Amino acid sequence: MKLAVLGGGGFRVPLVYGALLRDTAKPRVEQVVLHDVSEERLEAIRHVLRRQADGHDDPPEVVTTTDLDTALRDAAFVFSAIRVGGLAGRTADERVALDLGLLGQETTGPGGISYGLRTVPVAVRVAERVAALAPRAWVINFTNPAGMITEAMRHVLGDRVIGICDSPIGLIRRAAAALGLDPARVTPDYVGLNHLGWLRGLGHDGRDVLPELLADDAALRRVEEARVFGHDWVRTLGALPNEYLYYYYFTREAVAATSGRTRGESLLSQQDDFYAAVHARPGQALDAWVSARRQRDETYMAEARDTAEAGERDAADLEAGGYEGIALALMAAIARGEPTSMILNVRNGAAVPGLPADAVVEIPCAVDGAGVRPLATRPLPGRFLGLVQQVKAVEQTAIEAAMTGSARLAVEAFALHPLVDSVTTARRLLDGYRARIPELASVIPGSSEA
Repeated sequence: MKLAVLGGGGFRVPLVYGALLRDTAKPRVEQVVLHDVSEERLEAIRHVLRRQADGHDDPPEVVTTTDLDTALRDAAFVFSAIRVGGLAGRTADERVALDLGLLGQETTGPGGISYGLRTVPVAVRVAERVAALAPRAWVINFTNPAGMITEAMRHVLGDRVIGICDSPIGLIRRAAAALGLDPARVTPDYVGLNHLGWLRGLGHDGRDVLPELLADDAALRRVEEARVFGHDWVRTLGALPNEYLYYYYFTREAVAATSGRTRGESLLSQQDDFYAAVHARPGQALDAWVSARRQRDETYMAEARDTAEAGERDAADLEAGGYEGIALALMAAIARGEPTSMILNVRNGAAVPGLPADAVVEIPCAVDGAGVRPLATRPLPGRFLGLVQQVKAVEQTAIEAAMTGSARLAVEAFALHPLVDSVTTARRLLDGYRARIPELASVIPGSSEA
């Protein structure tokens, strides 16, 4: 099988290749085509993959290209992990919002809208090329904001595009481990949108064990989300929130914690150092990548952990892996007919009451050789449903704005978001992002006063 990786010069690509090296079942990926707009980044990542393949008898062939059609033609699977505007765009996503006293984060709040506005048209063009050159391919979308981008690509590809994220499985893994249970043997009641969901139940041997976890202080201390949100708050909710809900429940604290150097600014510096190190010493590429990866993982969402006094990330979390494992499990289920259940970003249909049928939601799904089937969920209580409905309305408005170039709709998307406090601020956000991010200015050319 041929796997095309879009954003193939990205830092996380070695995680995917490492998972492929460990996969020996048949059929398997025999060729990986890395696509990126930067030849320099592709070459750096190729050096890392060469070192990873050392000692493996039959590693997947690696091909690099800057031509999208070459990458896509006849692919069985496509991983989309693009970052339109690069990390410079991410730093603007964060900084423009912070300068207006709002949350600066790449997927949540104003930054996520900015990221989505400039990414949706590119993702839709990719979907159109997939439909033309590899119509039987499955697209696995990593590109953030994952729910919004998956929903936009569905307009072209329908059910053959699936969004993934490692936050829900990480939460479930930690909750199960805190109770001494095998994560593979629990059934999660998880529902929401990408970066906006709750674990409301945890089935084991026919009963819900989540109430036991919520009542046990010692067990909760082993769950990072419980440390971040506080034991009292998760008990008030009666659920364990996805870590990104910190930005909604503790907005003031999150803004204060990121008023200095943002995550994007830190990563931009780290990334430049990594690529420069590989260029200077290609024979040590893998060592440079391992070191940089450890630093990135240890500082992930540090503002939430520091503010909440949650402490350092657990070593088990750092070693457990993330979205690359989800992607490979999804591929195996489809390509080899290995039935499994996973939490994925898929079309809602009637699975989540209260949301549009065409909305992409993040819920448990059954997966096998026939594809992906979303599983019905219990209705969300009002305190959860209202937030989900509002953020979904923002996502769908942003998609329409990006596809039509409408400044009016872009302002509407910003103004409707619960983390934006006025229409005037929404207009300033759009103006600020367009001034800083050329890719966004080209998508939304009209006046913010329209």
